[in-house]
Amino acid sequence: MNIKSHHTSDKLLNLYKKESNPRLARRIHAVYLASKGLNCLQIMKIIGAGRRTIQKWMQRYNNGGIEQLKDKPRPGQPAKLPREIEEVFSRRIQAGPLEQDGVSVLNGPAIKRLLEREFGVVYSLWGVYDLLHRLKYSSLCPRPQHEKADPKGQQEFKKTSQRCWMKSNQNIQTRR
Repeated sequence: MNIKSHHTSDKLLNLYKKESNPRLARRIHAVYLASKGLNCLQIMKIIGAGRRTIQKWMQRYNNGGIEQLKDKPRPGQPAKLPREIEEVFSRRIQAGPLEQDGVSVLNGPAIKRLLEREFGVVYSLWGVYDLLHRLKYSSLCPRPQHEKADPKGQQEFKKTSQRCWMKSNQNIQTRR
């Protein structure tokens, strides 16, 4: 394999040993082996990568040294809700439901509608859950309470009501 001498073999070995990124370390190791005179088949057996991959690594190293062996950025799909607005969204969620939300607790479907109405972004229900998870929200929420509920009246009802549960005498038949 033809390798340009951007670095000495000793320097490549040191870079390989000190590199914390395992992907980059593997590529540097391949270049180091090539600098020691090993052919592509021998490097393939040691590194465990394919011939074309090793050839691409060598070409990248020859064109620009170690910098060219580093991973390129992988942008992925942009977030529907911009990162700058996530804090505004987070504060809105923490404020709880408003009268216009029409619910007593902000659950997934209610947050989905809220995102569409107030922030102009359309998420699927699973997308809403992923967003909440990324923002470190738990899926647990308190039991909803009606805004006109009377806690004292409810406690009094629990104390004075009779427990009249009837036990069923009928045997329920199951299919076999």
